[in-house]
Amino acid sequence: MRGLSKLGRRLVGDAPPRVLWSLALLLAVLLVAPAALGKYWLSVLILVLYFAYVGQAWNILMGFAGQLSLGHALYAGLGGYIAAGLYFHYGIGPWAGLFAGVAAAAAAGAVVGFLGFRFSLAGVYFALLTIAFSEFTRLAFDHWAWAGGSGGLFLKVGSGSDLWNLRGGAVMFYYLILALSVGAFVLCRLLLQSRIGQYWLAIREDAEAAQAVGVPVLRAKMIAIVLSAALTALAGVWNAFYYNNLFPETAFAMGRSIEITLAPIIGGLGTLFGPFVGAVVLTGLGEAFTDVGEVLKVPGIKQIFYGLALLVIVMYRPAGVWPWLADRLGLKERQR
Repeated sequence: MRGLSKLGRRLVGDAPPRVLWSLALLLAVLLVAPAALGKYWLSVLILVLYFAYVGQAWNILMGFAGQLSLGHALYAGLGGYIAAGLYFHYGIGPWAGLFAGVAAAAAAGAVVGFLGFRFSLAGVYFALLTIAFSEFTRLAFDHWAWAGGSGGLFLKVGSGSDLWNLRGGAVMFYYLILALSVGAFVLCRLLLQSRIGQYWLAIREDAEAAQAVGVPVLRAKMIAIVLSAALTALAGVWNAFYYNNLFPETAFAMGRSIEITLAPIIGGLGTLFGPFVGAVVLTGLGEAFTDVGEVLKVPGIKQIFYGLALLVIVMYRPAGVWPWLADRLGLKERQR
């Protein structure tokens, strides 16, 4: 009981009651949302939570530790392909395959991190390294028969609801991605209250100064990328069993990596609520613009919107939407 009480105090911290009540209300709304929404809007909300989750995973590496990765599709693709492949070929359930997928993604993150951080690659050079690994993996899976090659890997769509084998409808996958999103939020909150979180923030501000005062820079960066990769792999497993198909051209695509980065960038890098707010803005308005594009027969309007949104945010809200919104609502998150 004492341990749980201490954990609760760390989680709540100095958050004012207004913030806690707002979070409780938001969670309550999300819990009952499937009962009030139709299939279309439920699918939109699922996308919001998915991008909020992967954005939070990416935010650990970039927003907290300050290491730019543009190849996070590598980890989502590995997690999804390995779990789906084990299920497809050997009948190994996704909950068991999940461990293999997460372990593979974490190992890949460790390799990328060691090569990058050990040789002091930073900024755009480290980003290019992450892109290269994602592209190499895409080419490998494109010619790997076990993974279906370029023709893709397809999972049989089951009838009814089977949580053990992740066979079911949108509602089941909605609650799964909601649990992942809430879990990632809580984990990031606890990490920021911990010593490793303080190390990350020090490295983000000035790695050389942090090392000079005794921060284990290499170890802290490695923890950040391995943890970020493992969490992203979880999303990859969810994505594979939700959509029931995987193609190397999309699973490891540069565009998939960019999608992962957009929510925290738009919402606010280094903030806890930024990925969720960014996901709401991008997914909600992106879907609306998709519908408008279908009516107006304008192809690519969703991508145009993404580009314009990024341009507007960079120009007028460089810190992201959430810090500005929180200030207006009196829910300002402590600056990280």
